[in-house]
Amino acid sequence: MPSPRRLPRLAVALPRLLLLLGLTFACADPRPAAAADITPEQRQQIETIVHDYLLKNPDVLLDALQAAKAKLESDAKSKAAAALMSRRQELLNDPESPVGGNRNGDVSLVEFFDYRCPYCKQVEPSLEKLLADDHQLRFVYKEMPVLGPESTLAARVALAARKQGKYEAFHTAMMGTKGQITEAVIFGVASAAGLDVDRLKRDMADPQIDKTLKANLDLAEALDIQGTPGFVIGKEIVPGAVDIETLRQYIADARSGK
Repeated sequence: MPSPRRLPRLAVALPRLLLLLGLTFACADPRPAAAADITPEQRQQIETIVHDYLLKNPDVLLDALQAAKAKLESDAKSKAAAALMSRRQELLNDPESPVGGNRNGDVSLVEFFDYRCPYCKQVEPSLEKLLADDHQLRFVYKEMPVLGPESTLAARVALAARKQGKYEAFHTAMMGTKGQITEAVIFGVASAAGLDVDRLKRDMADPQIDKTLKANLDLAEALDIQGTPGFVIGKEIVPGAVDIETLRQYIADARSGK
């Protein structure tokens, strides 16, 4: 946001510019004029004044842009916070979202992720350690394929794997897969995780899978989660691959009701 030193300059400079424009109109024609009454010559004169002023005072435009950016970010954060409250049931208790850890845990950690996202893979060991160490942690998986057709295919395979009771096995193996993710790689991982691939392909045709993926993407948009990974812990929406200590602190805050 604009620095404290720049805000006074913006507050002073813009009224001066408006005053200057007002004097220009007064000199040109003392009668009140509507926007439609502005002549081409007056319009050109105004544009010249504004152009010259901004050239001499570029910080005015920079400050205005920074203030607008800060306003947009603030509005987006407020909107996301409202969505977090109004859609909490969908976020935490959607029956189509796989749940790991302690299903009756006192804190839920929700992750929006993509199997082709390197940052999701980077944070995966921390998540596994958290689940191993914290036996009161509930983990909600939100498939959010945003990195192309292979991402969508992997997400559909994962959700279909639930019908064989192998979701977490596939998820863990897929997150540990290095290199290029192709269709052959995805089904190879599924086979290695103990899935019946023929049945898996049939189960993938379930239209509910596509509905779930769309619902996850819509929910992420409402929460202003613009990429993967994205986490929700208690009252906090946390973007990016944060370190394990940061995650532990968010969990502790949620547990204490902060």
